[in-house]
Amino acid sequence: MGRHYYSTSDTTNGSSELTPPEKLQCVYIVAAHPFPEVDTFVETSSEEYGLEVARYVLPMKKGLEIYLEERPSIKAVFVGTRRTDPHGENLTFFDPTDAGWPSFMRIHPVIDWHYVQIWAFIRHLGIEYCPLYDQGYTSLGGIKDTHPNPHLKKQGQNGQGFRPAYELTQDNEERLGRDS
Repeated sequence: MGRHYYSTSDTTNGSSELTPPEKLQCVYIVAAHPFPEVDTFVETSSEEYGLEVARYVLPMKKGLEIYLEERPSIKAVFVGTRRTDPHGENLTFFDPTDAGWPSFMRIHPVIDWHYVQIWAFIRHLGIEYCPLYDQGYTSLGGIKDTHPNPHLKKQGQNGQGFRPAYELTQDNEERLGRDS
């Protein structure tokens, strides 16, 4: 069941009515060979949380250029980068984009969170997540460059299958299922 958020607003005749809030602007840069599960999750989340998702099947830089050309009022973007992610070690909570990239402020609200803290937060609040994480994937790219994390391979019973992503405990092991 979807979540619905409403606020009251005064109309010209003095009465109040419920009005839906403006949709939150989001950008989704699709991997070259996307997992159908990721696309489905993005679509479901868009409906669940009232998101307006701009979807681009382009390299990251080009997708962001077009996104900002189409939405010139966008000046800042929330990003899920953490300090342990590639190129995350020197980031702060607010950083302009690097030289040569489309210009906007990157906001990193979880920059100092650890992998286990992200999963504790998600699970404590019962937030839905992409089902690939229950199949041992810990970092999602495309079908051709992403596989379940080898550190989550089940032991015993012929060693078939993988444990869920939230069982991984080390930040530096998160991207071991990625080829790039």
